[in-house]
Amino acid sequence: MACFILPMSLGIITLIAKKAFPDRMHIEWLNMMLWGASIMLAVEHVAHGEIMLIPPFLTAGIPEILPEMLAVGGPMTVFSVSAWAAMVMINNRFLAGLSAVNVQRTVNY
Repeated sequence: MACFILPMSLGIITLIAKKAFPDRMHIEWLNMMLWGASIMLAVEHVAHGEIMLIPPFLTAGIPEILPEMLAVGGPMTVFSVSAWAAMVMINNRFLAGLSAVNVQRTVNY
């Protein structure tokens, strides 16, 4: 019912603190992943009637929401951050490899 709240919260935090991250970390990739997952899950919950577009919005109470946030939203957020970290590491190593090749080519010629 509210598993999208955790990735959305992290998306808000990283969006606000975007300037604190260096460009090589590609924080915009993480933002896109988190917001995409949050929007997709929110739409799915609206389609299944778990979220209403009028207050109080959520059809369940806090005792039902917290376990779902921890069981679904937590792992989804951890997986998204892990996938982003892997993408950044691969990208940075690939770019480092390309710059090393370019340096060798300019030195050899």
